[in-house]
Amino acid sequence: MFMMAFITHCLKRSAPRLGVSLLSLVLLCGFVVAVHAAEDADAAITTSGTTPVLTIERAENALWLSANFAFGLPAVVEDALLKGIPIYFVTQVDVLRERWYWTNRTVASVQRRARLAYHPLTRRWRLSLGAPDAPDSSQGLTLSQNYDSLETAMAAVRRISHWRIADLSSIEQGASHLLEFRFQLDTTELPRPLQIGTLGQSDWVISLSVEQKLAPELIR
Repeated sequence: MFMMAFITHCLKRSAPRLGVSLLSLVLLCGFVVAVHAAEDADAAITTSGTTPVLTIERAENALWLSANFAFGLPAVVEDALLKGIPIYFVTQVDVLRERWYWTNRTVASVQRRARLAYHPLTRRWRLSLGAPDAPDSSQGLTLSQNYDSLETAMAAVRRISHWRIADLSSIEQGASHLLEFRFQLDTTELPRPLQIGTLGQSDWVISLSVEQKLAPELIR
């Protein structure tokens, strides 16, 4: 009986310390998870980039768009480029007529592609731009330029200047219109084995988008 009482007494004295230890362990695990979550969030922000800054002008019976945005190339994408694999980017712009009684109606839609490739022999970067429906190329790439560095080539990718996005004849005067801008890396143009390897890989996801209303003075 004395032995049993002694053991019970010791357990009662140790219980608070055991509870404190378990609590400390739980808090420590929570802190580690929070740190990893913060690191993942920073990586996602770096990969997805910043919100594009759009400028829309009215001239020559049309609407013209200029854009500036920033994003970093993930290491796996840059590595693929250095191995001679071209990378494609797609920019899509839609102009929608807002309708409160039904879904919005698309009144104008344009797309352009950018192909970035590295040539090891010349150690230069080649950027080709164009629309997918251009008649002189299967990829619709009509304008090409060489760059001495990846940084200068990417600066051209991140900048859009004076792009015709809609004819004024397609815009209903006095009505409310939305502009949807989307930019992304097109993994469907990668070699087939690499396409399969990128499935579920967040490092290959580069996607920027913005939606804004057209100013009344643009559609008067």
